[in-house]
Amino acid sequence: MKEFNVAIVGATGLVGQEFIKILEERDFPVGSMRLLASEHSSGSSLFFKHQRIQIEEALEESFRGVDIALFSAGADVSRRLSPLATQAGAVVIDNSAAFTMEPWVPLVVPEVNPEDIEWHKGIIANPNCSTIQMVVALYPLHKVNPIKRIVVSTYQSVSDCGAAAMKEMISQTRAILEGRRVCPHIYSHQIAFNVLPEIDVFLDNGYTKEEQKMLAETRKIMHAPDIAISATCVRVPVYFGHSEAVNVEFTSPITPDEARKILAQAPGVRILDEPSVSFYPHAWAASGSNHVFVGRIRKDISHPNGLVMWIVVDNVRKGAALNAVQIAELALL
Repeated sequence: MKEFNVAIVGATGLVGQEFIKILEERDFPVGSMRLLASEHSSGSSLFFKHQRIQIEEALEESFRGVDIALFSAGADVSRRLSPLATQAGAVVIDNSAAFTMEPWVPLVVPEVNPEDIEWHKGIIANPNCSTIQMVVALYPLHKVNPIKRIVVSTYQSVSDCGAAAMKEMISQTRAILEGRRVCPHIYSHQIAFNVLPEIDVFLDNGYTKEEQKMLAETRKIMHAPDIAISATCVRVPVYFGHSEAVNVEFTSPITPDEARKILAQAPGVRILDEPSVSFYPHAWAASGSNHVFVGRIRKDISHPNGLVMWIVVDNVRKGAALNAVQIAELALL
């Protein structure tokens, strides 16, 4: 099998380190590995397949000889370095929001729209984590019974914001339990023992950028520009795992049993749905898993064509790193 030279940009971050784990787990045919990060991290090292690899500063010349570059270092870095990587001959899979809504850039979830990879021009965008889990669960149903409207409320973990946010939640929790005051830095308010209905910046229409991304990305990935979508995105004091309460209106009536049968055959989906014994997805159990978990599937008693469901995923794995590596496998292997 052909081997590929891989570069990871943002290798020291949570998603960057998850890239390394998943490439190992899936035995991706790596010929050489280049780990790139900021100047601050250069000189340190990480392991890939028991080999110590030194971290290099991500520079213009870092992509010579690279076949595939996995980016997770923020939109600014992606906008600056991704074009240079493609010019050097690499296929870029970008985990930021830099290119997600560019019409010339495919936005891909392999279980939903793998065919879009075929028209990439060097850059393929990895969607927002909360979008990924929702479309993996909803698209199989949409193919059978087209969706007209989605109302989603998300409960998103702090790992979405990186290691600094996780450390802040720990320090705030400790301070509050010891009776001390906390001073938030990462978020607008304390996150420990709290729930914040604010992810990314607020827009003029009252929605946040995160909520607007869910709308735009879902339509683009599912090739369904007419689906009505409203999202409320909430930060919760959980380390790993995004959860979503999703109300879906279909074109025709659909029963929970029909939905379960469809989802039982859907790639990447696992059904956990026996509420009588408290068997349903939850963030703690989803951590470290590659699957999108769906449970509490029930009729929406407010609409004859509606269903309600609960969707959970490890946001760092399937919500970011795994999805990107799956794209790489489809693009190159």
